[in-house]
Amino acid sequence: MKSDNIKKGVKRAPHRSLLRACGLKDDDFKKPFIGIANSFTDIVPGHIHLRKIADAVKEGVREKNGYPFEFNTMAICDGIAMNHEGMKYSLPSREIIAATVESVAKGHSFDGLVLIPSCDKVVPGMLMGAARLNIPTIVVTGGAMVPGIYKGEKVDLISVYEAVGSYSSGLISEKELYELEKCACPGEGSCSGLFTANTMACLTEAMGISLPYCGTTLATDKKKVEIAIETGKTIMDLVEKQILLSDILTDKAFNNCIAIDMALGGSTNTTLHIPAIANEIKTNDLEVDLDLFDKISREVPHICSISPAGNDTILDLHNAGGIPGVLKTIESKLYTNLITVNGKTIEENLKNVQDIDRKIIRSIDNPVHNEGGIAILKGNLSPNGSVVKQAAVDEDMLYHKGHAKVFNSEEEVVESILNGWIEEGDILVIRYEGPKGGPGMREMLNPTSALAGMSIKKVALITDGRFSGGTRGPCIGHISPEAIENGLISIIENGDLIEIDIKNRKLELELDDVEIKNRVSKLNHPKKELSGWLNVYQKLVSSADKGAILK
Repeated sequence: MKSDNIKKGVKRAPHRSLLRACGLKDDDFKKPFIGIANSFTDIVPGHIHLRKIADAVKEGVREKNGYPFEFNTMAICDGIAMNHEGMKYSLPSREIIAATVESVAKGHSFDGLVLIPSCDKVVPGMLMGAARLNIPTIVVTGGAMVPGIYKGEKVDLISVYEAVGSYSSGLISEKELYELEKCACPGEGSCSGLFTANTMACLTEAMGISLPYCGTTLATDKKKVEIAIETGKTIMDLVEKQILLSDILTDKAFNNCIAIDMALGGSTNTTLHIPAIANEIKTNDLEVDLDLFDKISREVPHICSISPAGNDTILDLHNAGGIPGVLKTIESKLYTNLITVNGKTIEENLKNVQDIDRKIIRSIDNPVHNEGGIAILKGNLSPNGSVVKQAAVDEDMLYHKGHAKVFNSEEEVVESILNGWIEEGDILVIRYEGPKGGPGMREMLNPTSALAGMSIKKVALITDGRFSGGTRGPCIGHISPEAIENGLISIIENGDLIEIDIKNRKLELELDDVEIKNRVSKLNHPKKELSGWLNVYQKLVSSADKGAILK
């Protein structure tokens, strides 16, 4: 066992002495040591209940004669960090989380790991750290929030963001906004739509590293605790059989993961996180890139219409059959002979799956859209790729040509929208918000929600930053190369014509080569004074098309 490094032999007497201070007895040194990475915090709704999940995991570990050690990672709530300087720390926090898991597990020679993440960057961050270790690992995600109810309709966090736009344009009163604010987020759990947190929870299950139904079981459901207990037992089986993380996270598992992403219509942030996780699997020759996302998107239809693309929530998806129901529906598109954490193959796990609600999880023959939820656009504006959630774009905006209005920050564009300076037909360009240029690649939920709330429909947005998993509409992010790296987004001027053709995967700036060359020669990037972690991050981070990994 790896834990023998800190507990076996005469030379380890000092180590055992310290462990005894933590409560270990003689018999405990014979047990596998299981690290439990918990992202509990009392400022993030998706994490406020995770202590009880951790306690349940410990119960399962002890029942199978293991010794659990809980440690914590950080977590940032993207909703609270949104539209101010705090959002610059959200994506970089993924790297801190990964380093925390790696550091604590290596420093204490754990034999196995249980990961308890919930929100956006915590799920991929923990998985990245675990992948570096390549020891037996299992994930129990914290679960989604119950949807709120307002005037008889299901609402969530995005409803409140969009309502700010509605209030700004006089469509609702301040009292109505206040009443919605009070009920949209009723308690613990990650926000109730198919935003980044819940997308990543679903994909973790689809890859086989969470137990069946874990990804969609709500935070308040008593079954979540039962799954957590079973997770604690299961890590002991994985340690006994020495099933490593790389045995489960194979190239075929990543293919399955992207296929489920396309079927669900998940967050565009997966095009950052899935390649970043794959990058850490050193035992496999994995090529998980934007081209693979687009290839699978053309092969796997979009079969679930979950908020923000539709009106259904994670609760609806769970009741309709959960991720096993989605896997069963697109089984012909998957590799099903792959091992999962419960010791069974995907095929074996799906054998008894039935009673799928076809109103929520539609069949392949009757999809919501014939293609998957995400499309990768290229062209002179994004030769290395850009990303759009095509499942959340109205049919009449899949093609759009319009004049640019250019902004060098998110704050600038939000001010213009709320002051009524945006017109139907505009293409809003938000630049210097990329991984390096931001730095931190902020999400642009405020501008997209404001437009939706103000009922401005014929406007597109493009950015080298990214969009929230809650974004809907013709919003194209992750433009690579980004502005600070001299991508053409840096030379766009007000009034320039831009062509967006989602069906044909094109994003073009209509300028001749002479004018492009002339503007590039005069480029002068805005300077930003940085200190601390962001200063380090900017120097190390790669482009969005590479997953914004650190080099």
